[in-house]
Amino acid sequence: MPLPPAPTKPADRLPPKAFVATARSAARPAQKSEHFEPAKAPSARPAAEKVVVKEAPKRATAALLDKSTREQTPMVEPVTAPVMVQVETRPSTARSRKPVRTGPTKLFVLDTNVLLHDPMSLFRFEEHDIYLPMIVLEELDGHKKGMTEVARNARQTSRTLDALAGAPGADITAGFQLSSTGNRDARGKLLFQTQPLDYALPTSLPQGKADNQILGVVEALRHHYAPREVVLVSKDINMRVKARALGLATDDYQNDKTLEDGDLLYAGSLALPTDFWATHGQTVESWQQGQHTFYKINGPVVPSLMINQFVYFESPGEPSLYARVTEIRGTTAVIKTLRDFNHLKNAVWGVTTRNREQNFAMNLLMDPEVDFVTLTGTAGTGKTLMALAAGLTQVLDDRRYTEIIVTRATVSVGEDIGFLPGTEEEKMGPWMGALDDNLEVLGKTDTSAGEWGRAATNELIRSRIKIKSMNFMRGRTFMNKYVIIDEAQNLTPKQMKTLITRAGPGTKIICMGNLAQIDTPYLTEGSSGLTFAVDRFKGWPHGGHITLARGERSRLADFASEVL
Repeated sequence: MPLPPAPTKPADRLPPKAFVATARSAARPAQKSEHFEPAKAPSARPAAEKVVVKEAPKRATAALLDKSTREQTPMVEPVTAPVMVQVETRPSTARSRKPVRTGPTKLFVLDTNVLLHDPMSLFRFEEHDIYLPMIVLEELDGHKKGMTEVARNARQTSRTLDALAGAPGADITAGFQLSSTGNRDARGKLLFQTQPLDYALPTSLPQGKADNQILGVVEALRHHYAPREVVLVSKDINMRVKARALGLATDDYQNDKTLEDGDLLYAGSLALPTDFWATHGQTVESWQQGQHTFYKINGPVVPSLMINQFVYFESPGEPSLYARVTEIRGTTAVIKTLRDFNHLKNAVWGVTTRNREQNFAMNLLMDPEVDFVTLTGTAGTGKTLMALAAGLTQVLDDRRYTEIIVTRATVSVGEDIGFLPGTEEEKMGPWMGALDDNLEVLGKTDTSAGEWGRAATNELIRSRIKIKSMNFMRGRTFMNKYVIIDEAQNLTPKQMKTLITRAGPGTKIICMGNLAQIDTPYLTEGSSGLTFAVDRFKGWPHGGHITLARGERSRLADFASEVL
């Protein structure tokens, strides 16, 4: 269609016929259409989309006339504003939210240690109600002073209770709606002890102790709300034992646990079935790119794969395959063969890997596209040695990072020996015995240099390694650094988040630990920060994990790990 002529007069001086011609030219495309169907009602949209339709003038319905009506009445349609449809896409929360249950709700009585452990525990009980005895509020008040984690959690809990009490329409006698502050997953009420309760406990339990008073409150509530189930939630094992001895329902606070069973932790590697080539070989596509071979596979094994997961195929009489998943699209996955660090020509700072899992770990440590690596395994599997060797190579040889930063949780195995003198690095020195031992091994790998050469190399290595304390990490940003977090199994999820979020552009973080050697008294394998990080980062394209299975320290250490 030719373009309309350019206007030769100002718009305010044009005659009315000019506007009519414009309207007629706008209506021509609709007249050329031979099959014009009226607009259908919009179909049901998913919950993730919110459609807001602004009402147009009624004259817009003239655009829905069919061809015959237009030919019989050659009227010029006035120009009307189009129907505006504004679509707001919101992330779908249907997967993250749990289905609403319709069964009978319970009444959970929270012990003080639950609130001190997790200030957000008030909102973790879904549709059930929560009851706080008066003695719990008294204990919270006693723990709020100080700069410790417990004091911070006590203050946070008090602020949360104040926000619930200040919500519009809040009535302490009827209970506060837990969803009034924006936590929609909590659909129950928060009840307080507003009057004395009648209960009778055995005479062997001292009446003045706080734990026994809470047990008495649970006993009174069980009779008052019968047949409704009343459950005591406590992190104190002895208190749960006493509650069971009195015939009261009790349970541990489970929301802080990432996994119920440590055996369910993501291992980072997967053995391909023995019939892999028989079931997938017909549809495999392969191509060469540099030193790596890529395989494009589809079949029943693809749904169980994750990005950066290692797969291996070992069968007698057939060639072995060691690869890493680089791409997953629907039912198709692309895997890439690995660099063999078992061979001397690929040695990293004079260190070669000795088993399959160590080779997997070294591929992650030497890959510049992987920003976060977690290594777990028993004592003597080579976690610290490989992380240091990869860091020295990428700092001194490849110049990929500027320096190595090493930190660890300062948790003693036995009793503390008291304050340590010196600067920050000197205070951290006794905790870094593992670092010194591995640096001594790495310093002896270069056998061609003489004694003076090795001494100069050791000085250069020491100048590029900084030892930092975790206590002063808040607010820092590491740029182009190679960060090693040793003994990460002793960190809480909050501490792990604090350390990982220190990473700036070009920084790589390696978290190492042995989940069987947790020294923090309030952490388990399921609630450790290392378990938390492994579970949350699995499948991320720039993160990787591997569980080292075989110890390579010595036959004595391997035997001790198995039998002790």
